[in-house]
Amino acid sequence: MSLLTVENIRAGYGDVDILNGVQMRVDRGEIVVIIGPNGAGKSTVMKTIFGLVKVREGRIVFEDKEITNLRPDQVVRAGLCYVPQEKNVFPTLTVEENLEMGAFIRNDDFSKELQKVYELFPAMYEKRRQPAGALSGGQRQMVAMGRALMLDPRLILLDEPTAGLAPAIVDLMFDNIQKINGLGVSILMVEQNAKQALAMSHRGYVLATGRNRFEDTGRNLLANREVAEMFLGG
Repeated sequence: MSLLTVENIRAGYGDVDILNGVQMRVDRGEIVVIIGPNGAGKSTVMKTIFGLVKVREGRIVFEDKEITNLRPDQVVRAGLCYVPQEKNVFPTLTVEENLEMGAFIRNDDFSKELQKVYELFPAMYEKRRQPAGALSGGQRQMVAMGRALMLDPRLILLDEPTAGLAPAIVDLMFDNIQKINGLGVSILMVEQNAKQALAMSHRGYVLATGRNRFEDTGRNLLANREVAEMFLGG
């Protein structure tokens, strides 16, 4: 049974529709990747799921509960977290304070989750007393993902997690994403490094002009000549 289902959603900004009947799903334990050209609506899908963009038509279901147009804080409480591409840390707070902010809706002891994050990202433990704004781009991304994990979510939305990172850090980030998935967390990810993302994904979606263009396993999308020529650089 699907963990997340996006059913024929139409959404956008102002009077302009960016998404025109997009459909997708994430099953439990999956890594699902969304790729496509600039302006295809990839990030808008993420924001719409998280309640930052209003759905005009269609619906979004998470764990058999409709979450269409819920506020972001309500979506978080349902067990779904979102890591945006930019402005994803509190720069003046320390690394540890950023992580603690991730547990803002919890009233119980979250020390186990904090320990889990430090085990996953050892460099974050070493820098836990430093302001997050003083970290490199890759380190800030780790803090943002770690903060999402503090809520023990069932699904994390990652919007361009490797954008602007050096190639060696990109590889590390993909390793970290697989480790998070190995903890039992499902992942829906928008990613510009499409070939690497599809290679590690269970399934993928290709969007174009706010519509579904292709859907298949990551391996099959990589092997699809039309997808390669149009969206993967040949």
